[in-house]
This record gives sequence, structure tokens and C-alpha cells, in this order.
Amino acid sequence: MGVSEEKQKPAAANVALQAAATGDDVTRALPHAVGPEKSVLSSMLQDPQEYVSAAIEERLSGTHFHLPGHGLLFDFLVELFEAGSTLDLVSLTQRLLDRGLLDRIGGAAALTDLYTYAPSAGHFQHHLQLVKDKHVLRSIIRHSNEAVAQAYDAPDEVAGLLDSVEAGILSIRNEAETRKAVTIKDTVDEVYQQLEGLLAGERGALGLSTGYEELDRKTSGMKPGEMFVIAARPSMGKTSLMMNIVEHVCIDQQKPAMVFSCEMSALQIVQRLVFSRARFAMSQLTRGYKPVKSDLQKIKRSCIETASSRLFIDDTPAITINELRAKARRRKRDEDIRFLAVDYLQLMRSRTRQAENSREREIAEISAGLKGLAKELGIPVLVLAQLNRSPEGRTGKSLGVPRMSDLRESGAIEQDADLVGLLYRTAYYAESEEEREAEAGKATLLLAKNRNGETGDVPLTFISELMRFESGPPAREAEVV
Repeated sequence: MGVSEEKQKPAAANVALQAAATGDDVTRALPHAVGPEKSVLSSMLQDPQEYVSAAIEERLSGTHFHLPGHGLLFDFLVELFEAGSTLDLVSLTQRLLDRGLLDRIGGAAALTDLYTYAPSAGHFQHHLQLVKDKHVLRSIIRHSNEAVAQAYDAPDEVAGLLDSVEAGILSIRNEAETRKAVTIKDTVDEVYQQLEGLLAGERGALGLSTGYEELDRKTSGMKPGEMFVIAARPSMGKTSLMMNIVEHVCIDQQKPAMVFSCEMSALQIVQRLVFSRARFAMSQLTRGYKPVKSDLQKIKRSCIETASSRLFIDDTPAITINELRAKARRRKRDEDIRFLAVDYLQLMRSRTRQAENSREREIAEISAGLKGLAKELGIPVLVLAQLNRSPEGRTGKSLGVPRMSDLRESGAIEQDADLVGLLYRTAYYAESEEEREAEAGKATLLLAKNRNGETGDVPLTFISELMRFESGPPAREAEVV
């Protein structure tokens, strides 16, 4: 008998857990505060102008109320208030009766009881907060139960379940937090501080510096919440440009950052970073060149500087947007990353049902997810993207020159992005050796979209053997100018 009882204990626990997950456990009532709910509604009925608007400002909704009748009445009061209708007790009773809603809130007697429930509205804010707190507790229970139920269903995509659980809990926090309108004084003070920083020569007064003077001048740096898309055809050097910016952020500015690389391994990325910073062409080693003492010193110094930076690299191939968001959130929480870079957008995946049937829809979901992540974490996100073949089909001086409409597979990218830079090198399309030599090293980042500033060409110099971009045109061209 003892053995049988021991075997039944885990089974009973599982049944109880499954019952809780499916909502069958009715032994415990959900957290609620009926008294404060009635008090809030009473204050709104007695002084609609003051307290309906206060409830709207606090982002209260019908879903915050435990009793369905209370939630229904709240939504109806807000609807009438926004329409400018009279909210006295008699006309409100008639309107509810006309809509067939009076019985659903308990009848005319219940409405009258609510009206007289709170003799004073002095505790309105306190009671409103109690209503919101109980709603948060119920939301936690609901999301937890859903997570338990999904876990029992053994989903094929465990990573997707983790992300949905994490996103669900974060959504509760976001819903619970009320953003108050900022005062004009606070905003002016912030503007003036930015001005003082700019006058003092602080490069990061507005946003993170990219390390390229003309680009920083046009954009005022990469600002929190912005998505910066750098797009190009293959072999233009977009990964090199991204890593040059990452190097400037992590090593020169000493800001923690994270790179998601769907194409290159972490080892390849770090090799590029170390040798590019040391200004030593790694290709020389394959040709039998033996580094001299000065070369080794520069490489060693570069290794030390790179190792001391707070750069985190994830080289998961074909990473999903859900996985990327989950990992980025944890890095933001644990390491307070200030910058995120993704190489590149079209190599990512989305696992939703809508995305399975449409590549354009998939890219749109990924693009929107990255933009949303930038706003959620309050950091700039740099995203690389591929262009279609259209630049190669152009003729004359337009040969190879990209346009924003060339963004591959989705127009959603250009809509979501705050900044769009189109990278190209004219030497790549040169038809003769003489023309190729004349255009060697010349590169342009065409800033095609800048939501908060000017657009135009950003001249760059590409040092192919170092896989490195530098500010301004090649030296010979700068001398001519």
C-alpha cells in the first residue's frame, strides 16, 4: 500500500498542475478588489470630467476589472465621455437600457448603488492602483497557466515557447507602467544639455558616434530606439563597415555591444576585427610573409584592446527573430548593452504561420521585430541587408548605383528604418583596368533615408587588404578637391 501511495503522489501533482493550467482549479479565487473597483467607478460617475479623464491617463481599461459588469460599465463611460455625451445618472441609465446593457451590469439598482458607493473621491488614485495591481496578479497567473499548458503540449519549437513566455511577462510590466507626460521644462533642460555637450565638443551628445565624421554630422550619431539599415550588393564590404562601426563603439568608446552574425563565425569576426585594427593584412600570412617586430607589436596591442572590450557575439545561423530578441533582452538586462548589430536581415527567420507562406511577410515581421526591439531596449540597432540585382542592370553613370527601392524581398524595411545607407564601390563595376585603377579605394555610403536629418552621399575610402573603411575620399581624390 505504501509503494502505491508513493507512486500516486507525482501523478496527483501532475493532475493538479494540469488543472491549474487549464483553469479547472476552482479551489482558489483569482486576486481581485471589488471594493476599489466600485469606488473607482463611483468617482467616475460623480465627476466624469475629473475622474474619467484621470482613468484614461492612467491607461485603465475594462480588462483591468475583475467583475465583467464593472469592466463593461467602465468601457461604456469612456466611450460616452470621448463622444462628449452627458453622463448624469438618469441619461446614463437610459443609454444602457437602449443598448441592452443595463441587465449585464446588474440593473438600475446596481448602477444607483455604484453612484453612491464612494462618498468622497479622495482615495481615487489609491483605489485605482489597487485595481491595477490585482489585474497584474491575474495576468501573471494567466500567462503562467498558459505557459504550463503549452509546455505539456510539448511544442516542437521550444525556443519559440521561451520567447513567448518571456515576451508575455514583459508585456505585463509594460502594461503596468504608466508613462506620464513630460513637462516642457524637463524637455527644454534636456535640449540645453545636448547643446552644451555639442558646444563642448562631445561627439556622443546626441547619439553613439559611428567613427565616420560626415555620417555623424548628417545623423547626429546613432540614437536610442533607432534602426539603421546598411544595404548593399554582395562583396561591397557591408560586413567590414559594420565591424568598423562596432569597433569604434566597443573599443574606442568602450560601450558594451552585441553582434548577431548569421553568415560568419565568431572566430572569423574576431580575426577581422583584430587584424583590421592592427592595420595588418592577414592575407600576407598566406603568401609566406613573416611579420616583423613592429607588426607583432601592433597585433598584440590590438588583441589586448579587443579582449578588454565588452563585445558579445552570437553566430547562430538562421536565427529566428524570437531567439534574437530573447538573447538581446538578456544581454541588456545582464550587461546593459548600448548597441546591437545584425549581419544580415535576409538570413534571419520567422516561425509564424503567416511567414511560412510568404517570404515578403517573413521579412516584414523580422524588420518590424528589430525596430520594435530597438525601441524596447532603448538602444540603436544596426542591421545589414541585401539589395536585389537592379543596380547591376542600370547603365551609364547610374551603373551600380543603388536605390532604396532595391531593398530585397520587402518594402517594409525602408518603412521601419530610421536611417537607410546604401553602400557601393564604383571600382566593382569598372569595365576596364584603367577605370578600375582610377576608382580604386573609392566608396560611397548613400544616406537615402534619414528620419531626423539630411540625406546625401558620405564619401569613404575602402582599404581592401585590411577590409577597412575610413572617412573621406581616397587621398589622391582629396588632394584634387
